[in-house]
Amino acid sequence: MTNTKTNSGNFFEDFKVGHYLPHATPRTVTLGDVALYNGLFGGRFPVTSSDDFARGLGLSRSPVDELLVFHMVFGKTVPDISLNAVANLGYADCRWLAPVWPGDTITARSNVIGLKENSNKQSGVVYVRSTGRNQSDEPVLDYVRWVMVRKRDLAAPAPETVVPSLPAAVAASDLVIPTGLDFTKYDGALAGSPFRWDDYEVGEKIDHVDGSTIEEAEHQIATRLYQNNAKVHFNQHLQGQEKSGKRLVYGGHIISMVRALSFNGLGGAAMVAALNGGRHVNPSAAGDTIYAWSEVLAKEEFAGRKDVGALRLRTTGIKNRAATEFPGPDGTGKYPDDVVLDLDYWVLMPRR
Repeated sequence: MTNTKTNSGNFFEDFKVGHYLPHATPRTVTLGDVALYNGLFGGRFPVTSSDDFARGLGLSRSPVDELLVFHMVFGKTVPDISLNAVANLGYADCRWLAPVWPGDTITARSNVIGLKENSNKQSGVVYVRSTGRNQSDEPVLDYVRWVMVRKRDLAAPAPETVVPSLPAAVAASDLVIPTGLDFTKYDGALAGSPFRWDDYEVGEKIDHVDGSTIEEAEHQIATRLYQNNAKVHFNQHLQGQEKSGKRLVYGGHIISMVRALSFNGLGGAAMVAALNGGRHVNPSAAGDTIYAWSEVLAKEEFAGRKDVGALRLRTTGIKNRAATEFPGPDGTGKYPDDVVLDLDYWVLMPRR
C-alpha cells in the first residue's frame, strides 16, 4: 500500500515562481524558549537579557533575541522549502520590523521568487521571500534566502531560470528602530562594554578572541527548539553522513554562536536590525571550535536622533583556529576551507 499521509517534502521540480506557501505551525514564544536559547549560546547583550535594562531604555520589557525570532521563522519554512535541501546557501534583504515579546505567537509564510537548475541536473536553487508575523498579523521579520534542493526525478525538465535582483545591503534609512527605544540612559557599566557607536571606525577589525566548541547534543537541541526538521541535521543514515559520522550543523547555529562571541569587542551592538547578506561558506560539524572576527563596513546616523546610530558589520566565523589573521575571501572570492560563515549585518548602538 502506498503511504499517502506522510510528508516527503517538496523537491526542486515541485516549486514554481509565484507560489505562495503558508507554513505550519503557529508558535507562541515563551520565557522557557528564551531561557533555553540563552543556555545554548550564552548571549550577554543586555537589552534582550534584562527587563529592567530594557525598561530603562523606554521598552515595556526585554524583547526576544532577534536571532531567536529569525530561527523560529526559518524553522517554520523548512518542511515546505528545505526538507530535501543539500544546503542552505545564503540570505539577503532581511529586516526586523517589530520586536517580538514573550507571549507573542509567530506564524510564517513564503513566496517563491526565483529558480535555477544546477548544471549537474540533480538539484537546483530555490529563492524565497519569507515573512514572520505576530498574532495581530503584524510583520516582525522579512527576508530572502536561497537553498539548494534535490530533484526527485532527474529527468524532470528544467524550469525557466529566474534569479531575483537583490540589494547589496539594506539601506540604513530602511532600518526600524523599535517604538519607544531611547538609548539616552544606556548604562555602559551594566551593559558590560564602555564602547559606543562613536568609538568605532570604518575599516576597523576586531578579533573576538574567544572560541566555542559545537556539541552534538546542543546543536540538535537548538535546531529542535526552532522546529527545524531538516534531515541533514538529525539523520545519521543520509548519504555521506554514515561514512563521515558527522551530521551537518544548522547554519543558523553558527550565526548565533558568532553573535554571542562578538560581545567581546562589540558589547554595545545592542540590537540586530538587518541582515544584508550571509553565506555558509563551508560546513560545520560537532567537535568544531568556532572563532570569529568582525570588520566595521559603515556607520550611519539617523535624522533627528542623537542617542542611536547604526553600525554595519561583517562578521566571519572560522573553525578550529583563532581569528588573529582575519581570514576572508581571496581576490577570486574563494574562502579558506576553515571559514564557515560570512555575515554582513546592521546593528543599533547607543551614541555618546
